[in-house]
Amino acid sequence: MVKIIASSVRKGNVLEVEGKLYVVLTAQNFHPGKGTPVTQVDMRRISDGVKVSERYRTTEQVERAFVEDREHNFLYDDADGFHFMNPESYDQLTMSSEDIGDLKAYLQEGMTVILSVHEGVAIAIDLPRHVTLEITETEPVVKGQTASSSYKPAILSNGVRTLVPPHITAGTRVVIATEDGSYVERAKD
Repeated sequence: MVKIIASSVRKGNVLEVEGKLYVVLTAQNFHPGKGTPVTQVDMRRISDGVKVSERYRTTEQVERAFVEDREHNFLYDDADGFHFMNPESYDQLTMSSEDIGDLKAYLQEGMTVILSVHEGVAIAIDLPRHVTLEITETEPVVKGQTASSSYKPAILSNGVRTLVPPHITAGTRVVIATEDGSYVERAKD
């Protein structure tokens, strides 16, 4: 275990609190005008998926669990969960749908991801920052709508809704940020 100060805790870190492992969902530092600065940490207990919210003084020490981050290739998903393979050793790991959360919409067959492994169990996943998807449905362009800041709703090939610029039509391949599902640019392929 490594002790770190609470203000350096980031999303995706794995902490050990009272002998149990938690994956950090969000971590925010608050600096009130008066009083002690605090770090608000929302985490999910790995063993049973219970979400917990904790507050630490920013200088307080928390225990970060030793987690190995390794590249894995996404193979497929079924009733057992999502299956990944280590390209070096060909070992396979499975993660549940709850562990992956909203990111499962962006998983594509053969995609290389970073899995955080603790004692042989995959506990967290880190996807590439951007994925290329196709627009399946979008509204037609409104004539005279020239404002560059105006976006229209669209549905991606993975079923996720996003906002795209007016010139994007159905069938166009676009680059999407996996962190928030936002449009980045038109795909160059």
